[in-house]
Amino acid sequence: MSPTQGDQHDDIDLSKAQTEAEWLARLDELGEDVGDFVPLGTRHAAFGLRGKPTVLLVTFETAATIRAAGGRQRPLGYETAVANGWSALVFVARGDTWFRDPAVWDHMDRLIDDGFFEGFDRVVFFGAGTCGHAAAAYCVAAPGCTVLAVAPQATLDTDRAEWDTRFPGARRLDFTARFGFAPRMSEGAAKVFLIYDPARRLDAMHAALFTGANVTRLRTRWLGPDTARELTAMGVLVPAIEMAGQGTLDRRGFFRLFRKRHGFATYLTRIALRTEALQRPRLTAIAARAALSLVHSERLSEILARAEAAMQDATETA
Repeated sequence: MSPTQGDQHDDIDLSKAQTEAEWLARLDELGEDVGDFVPLGTRHAAFGLRGKPTVLLVTFETAATIRAAGGRQRPLGYETAVANGWSALVFVARGDTWFRDPAVWDHMDRLIDDGFFEGFDRVVFFGAGTCGHAAAAYCVAAPGCTVLAVAPQATLDTDRAEWDTRFPGARRLDFTARFGFAPRMSEGAAKVFLIYDPARRLDAMHAALFTGANVTRLRTRWLGPDTARELTAMGVLVPAIEMAGQGTLDRRGFFRLFRKRHGFATYLTRIALRTEALQRPRLTAIAARAALSLVHSERLSEILARAEAAMQDATETA
């Protein structure tokens, strides 16, 4: 399906849905038009877009994240695939489930048995956070694929990750069964790109569990608790996914994209606050001035004034 063909389905407006159930019904309607929509138990569904057989983009997303993004409230995987003329397979979860559901396992088994993934020249798996775990875990279904995962949890099995206590509700989920330990499941991928903020200690600890030779760590310091959202706001995430689909994503290319952070006021403000706490006035002044060139902020002006005063004091006492 070409981008133009995808645009023909703009009349199915998911943003008009009042409830999550209504939104899923509209997504079902869109899926029937452009590919398929398969309910997987009560908490998951698989949404397919039939496009060109060159690239298949497989994404794992939550209904809440898709709806919170605004706009037409369509899955990121769908929108990116339409824009590039690719095919897409979007797994949607109702809530943070980590996609730990036998119904999802069974559907993936059927796709493997049917040779579904073998019909594409390149397959890319993408997910962030809880969905990043799923992307890295289920990529075992398509050996030789590329994985792009943002701040993924390697596992929440207490024998391996008892140190991660952020998700008490996930303790009831079984990460020892099939598609459970993401680092092992991703060993057959050609390339695994992990984007995470090393200042987020638990995210960094999960990333450290991925030890394969196929792993490339893309450290994005000081992006805050929602790395994927920040990268999206900067205009970095979608181009990175597109580069993965084109087979051109590498460390240098990603960090060339990541230079956009220098024009992102929220990021620069975060650096100013952090460096001020570390008592690094010169760096604080640089970040505050850059941020003030983009936005007007009394708070930033005060930070800059304190940094300049600290530098002046240091000069006078030298």
